[in-house]
Amino acid sequence: MTTAAVAAAVTRGPYRPRPGAVLAGLFLTLLAVAVVAPGLVTGVDPLAADPLRALAPPGPEHWLGTDHLGRDVLARIVYGARHSLSIGVLATGLAVTAGVLLGLAAGLSHRWVDEALARSFDVLSTFPELLLALLVIAITGPGTGNVILAIGIAQIPNYARVIRAQTFVVRRAGYVEQAVTSGLPRAAITARHVLPNVLGPIPVLATIGLGQGVIAASGLSFLGMGPQPPAAEWGAMLSEARNYLRVAWWEALFPGMAITLTVVCLTVIGRRLQRRFEGRTP
Repeated sequence: MTTAAVAAAVTRGPYRPRPGAVLAGLFLTLLAVAVVAPGLVTGVDPLAADPLRALAPPGPEHWLGTDHLGRDVLARIVYGARHSLSIGVLATGLAVTAGVLLGLAAGLSHRWVDEALARSFDVLSTFPELLLALLVIAITGPGTGNVILAIGIAQIPNYARVIRAQTFVVRRAGYVEQAVTSGLPRAAITARHVLPNVLGPIPVLATIGLGQGVIAASGLSFLGMGPQPPAAEWGAMLSEARNYLRVAWWEALFPGMAITLTVVCLTVIGRRLQRRFEGRTP
């Protein structure tokens, strides 16, 4: 460990997890369990309708009440996590992959290629992500796969611009210039020296971007462009509940809380990762 690293460690002191980050991690762990094995969280069928129990308020039998068809709200939230988070994760994965490739291409290509790609990133960045996703869906049509594609395309500039900037820094580093001098092929230099050293900010950006993806997925589903009924999805649940706000507030409140808590927890973890990445006091 270098002297600077030791000094930084002494300045920061021992790692002390903050309660907010711990709670956020626990909530996200619970969500992960709900995505992988929702039956471990609730044993109720989210599609089982009981008209005699429609719009029942929260109680011992249904902890979060029932919706307008008598379906258990808690069960639908638990099973809806799979749709909402899967869309967010896949869209973020698509955006990260495409953003890294385009950012590397811009940072390593000739000036005119870089300028063309950079201006494309700038143009796409001028559109709000949800609006750009709506434009993509207007072309491709509704559906879960198209929602993933739309959100992914809308998020690509966020990652491509960061990777492009990082590539400019890394390609001028001494170890890269030494690799060029030694005659290594360009592909080998990119794979061994450039790519691993430009990916540092990506986990932070992806964690925060996942929260944005969940919001976008819920928003598009609210508009009827995501998973179709009777599938349980948080945005679709809000859309169905809007006609019953006066008589069954719980039908909209709890899915809305699930979206909000998920995004807040992802943001907390993302900011925490950012502080650690930047070497600031935890």
